[in-house]
Amino acid sequence: MEERTKLKKSLKPHWVWAIALGSSIGWGAFVQPTVWMGGGGPLGVIIGFLIGAALMMLIAVSYGFLIKSFPVSGGEFAYAFVSLGRIHAFICGWFLTLGYICIVALNASAFALMFKFVFPKLIENLHMYQIAGWDVYGMEVIIASAALIIFGYLNIRGTGLSGSMQFVFCVIMLVGVVAITLLVGVDSATTFDNVKPYFPSDTSMFAAIISIVAIAPWAYVGFDNVPQAAEEFNFSSKKAFSLIILAILFAALLYSFMIAATAMASPWEALVAENHIWGTAVAIQDVLGTLGLVLLVVALSMGIFTGLNGFIISSSRLLFAMSRAKIIPEVFSKVHPKYKTPYVGIIFTAVVAMFAPWFGREALLWVVDMSSIGVSIAYFYTCYTAFSIFKWSMDSGFNPAKHVVAPGKKFISVIGMLASLTFIGLLLIPGSPAFLGIESRIALIAWVALGFVFYLAKRTEFNKIPKEELNYLILGNKKIEVENE
Repeated sequence: MEERTKLKKSLKPHWVWAIALGSSIGWGAFVQPTVWMGGGGPLGVIIGFLIGAALMMLIAVSYGFLIKSFPVSGGEFAYAFVSLGRIHAFICGWFLTLGYICIVALNASAFALMFKFVFPKLIENLHMYQIAGWDVYGMEVIIASAALIIFGYLNIRGTGLSGSMQFVFCVIMLVGVVAITLLVGVDSATTFDNVKPYFPSDTSMFAAIISIVAIAPWAYVGFDNVPQAAEEFNFSSKKAFSLIILAILFAALLYSFMIAATAMASPWEALVAENHIWGTAVAIQDVLGTLGLVLLVVALSMGIFTGLNGFIISSSRLLFAMSRAKIIPEVFSKVHPKYKTPYVGIIFTAVVAMFAPWFGREALLWVVDMSSIGVSIAYFYTCYTAFSIFKWSMDSGFNPAKHVVAPGKKFISVIGMLASLTFIGLLLIPGSPAFLGIESRIALIAWVALGFVFYLAKRTEFNKIPKEELNYLILGNKKIEVENE
């Protein structure tokens, strides 16, 4: 049996917390408030995000246990293998790869969008074409691609460098958001009357809140980057659960602060109706002037940088784990001879994400929906794996080698599974407030078809690997029993 490639243990606890939080708070918290308020109203959005955070925390219970039990790269991919075997591991890994690379692309495109608002004359050069009514400029593509190249290079240089950068970026972002909210709150030009009505007049309160709850998998995706990096912890994996809960809590507060600041700064219904490229920036700049815009741009930049950095880490580790298990080409499990990072996966993620800016702003919205499906499927597999390991009691099927008596956690894992299925249903069932648009559905079908073709091509080779060897390659342990194999 060949020797299993391992990654260097270099991540500190506060870096891991920053990876989870920074990945959860990307461009959306700063660019999307007016879009979200248009569908949910200020209070509907805040309640929706708080409910979403609570559901994510329930799902995080399963993550915390599995990270502690299986501290390996691959996260959900490895968990699906533990409970359901190699075919489901491939399905989970394939959808999660989609979700992660989509979000890297999102953040790079959003960085160019920010430049378009702040320096319109610079960006509106090299006009190429229009897609879905959106003008695509060469400068946007150049800026987004440059961001991907820089962060790809920094990630290749080592997890220690990317982890410490992530923490600094997160602190700056937190300070920026708190400063904006306080300055808007105490300004004489703002009033709580601007926040009324709390919900849109053309939709029910329930529909308003549910439309936001449906995007919770996308809004909070990032805490699940923690298991992807588990192999690189230089601390006990038992701490992972508390780091994840803290990250989700901070993310919920940051989303709520940005919604409150935007709504207080200007009557929100009028702001939404004006359909600005970046409504939040217009509202904040009207109240706080250049200082407000600078604070917002700095906070947004940090949010984008942490998202780029965190998801490049996660995507490359997932590709590394799948390659180590011989599901995808062996080249992805190569580590850099000097920096000991999975550099091929990092380069691949950056290159694929470079395609997004060529499709304009509308592509961002299609990609959000795509990534939500990918991560919701991964959430389900994680909760199911925890459900299969937890037992109500020492019944006839209890095996001390692979089961734990924990009825409370088993019940929570059931809720996590139901929440994951609800998220998937909200996105896929026609008539739902969050039903996928036609472009997103076409792209999703194409990704599923591509995965099917890819699996058929690798099926014979993959299925020939003995169970014991696959256990070792994925989990680092030859003795773990895998169900349904």
